[in-house]
Amino acid sequence: MEENVESVRRHNEAWNRRDLTNWLASFSCGGEIDWSRSRGPLKGVYRGHRGLESFWHEFWSTFESVEIEAHGFRQTDSQVVVPNTAYMRGRDGIEVVAKSAFVFTLEHGLTTRLQMFQEQAEALEAARLSE
Repeated sequence: MEENVESVRRHNEAWNRRDLTNWLASFSCGGEIDWSRSRGPLKGVYRGHRGLESFWHEFWSTFESVEIEAHGFRQTDSQVVVPNTAYMRGRDGIEVVAKSAFVFTLEHGLTTRLQMFQEQAEALEAARLSE
């Protein structure tokens, strides 16, 4: 199970470095991002490496810089919940701070699904964990 936390750490590090190659490599071929709960841009579900790459390019065309700071990791057998704060600066210099929680579902060290939740309690519930 510790392998899953390390996989999520590497995923987050690749994102923060803007390393598309290693970020994509952290997903299984059929991996998906469920961003349907977003209150901002990019609301939707992105599937497969082509969809994930589309999400990446849309996100990074909106923001000049992004730093995701994880606030711990809670895990089950196949899921890792990551409460986080994103520090973002838009292309026009506008700075945004957003709190959310991610639920990573992993198989063999690869992310099969990444879900974004606005509230940590929702993420914990989705992973069948309690606060």
